[in-house]
Amino acid sequence: MTPFFQHLGMPFEAAWLLATICGILLIAVPVMVGVAMIIYADRKIWAAMALRRGPNVVGPWGLLQSFADGLKVFLQETIVPSAANKALFLIAPIITFTVALMAWAVIPFNSGAILANINVGLLYVLAISSLGVYGTIIAGWSSNSKYPFFSAMRASAQMISYEVSIGFILICVVLWAGTFNLNGIVMAQKDHVWIINGFVANPLLFPMWVMFLISGMAETGRAPFDLTEAESELVAGYQTEYSSMSFALYWLGEYANVLLMCALNATLFFGGYLPPLDWAPLYWIPGWIWLLGKILFFFFIFSWVKATVPRYRYDQLMRLGWKVFLPVSLGFVVVISGYLMATGHFEHTL
Repeated sequence: MTPFFQHLGMPFEAAWLLATICGILLIAVPVMVGVAMIIYADRKIWAAMALRRGPNVVGPWGLLQSFADGLKVFLQETIVPSAANKALFLIAPIITFTVALMAWAVIPFNSGAILANINVGLLYVLAISSLGVYGTIIAGWSSNSKYPFFSAMRASAQMISYEVSIGFILICVVLWAGTFNLNGIVMAQKDHVWIINGFVANPLLFPMWVMFLISGMAETGRAPFDLTEAESELVAGYQTEYSSMSFALYWLGEYANVLLMCALNATLFFGGYLPPLDWAPLYWIPGWIWLLGKILFFFFIFSWVKATVPRYRYDQLMRLGWKVFLPVSLGFVVVISGYLMATGHFEHTL
């Protein structure tokens, strides 16, 4: 896009800046519109599984319900508790929402269609996703209220528990792909097992995908791991004292993180923008459509789990993270690296 603006007579610096801003908007605007629509889809899926109707009044088939909810919270008054740390209280939801959008910069939507095609894209995603919990912790502490503070402590322990296992899972993917670049990881999955595009068909990496999917639910605070906002114990957790747009930013940030985890599942294990099979006619369909379809598939799984699986107790959450996922993921790092060294795969990738 930079050469296009240079062709219009702009200097390189201005052309690069304008091209970068356009690239950010091309990602951020569809993601925010997508967040509004998947909130609607989430509610319809829950309703269908509970034999209810869900939103069906505002707009055709209720499609505008999310936008009506957004307008409602926008017109409400933002109330800041008198005992709260006002600066941190207001900045916490901004951190959560901003961080949720920043990670999309390195997601490849098609071959060459990526905002920042950096060599350490996977490390960038891991770092950014780790920052998201700070919005929850700051909100819980700055509210100066008992239940939000309990929620902040839960969020920090939950993040630490599952970030460790996610890190080992990603090591397995990087070992096999031989790169931290997300576009390179997608291309490493082409024709991986017979004609199947995706690491998920690999017997050694399939268990890693299952653990990554479950850890992603825990990382984003989705049921059955929504211990940070367990209404039967913590009222609304870290969101208890929030209202108006501050509350809406947490709502949007949560769903943007869920979409990001769905995109990472598709990118790291299901071939990203590649079609499911390495068959020439399937490549006629644009890659971003394949990626979007995979994201929607994983989002349906997230909604399905939330609608059907009861919430874990906190000791069960910790036990799963530390006593199951951590040793199993660490064991698979040893097994996969040993297999790659024994077969000479390391020399091929390096």
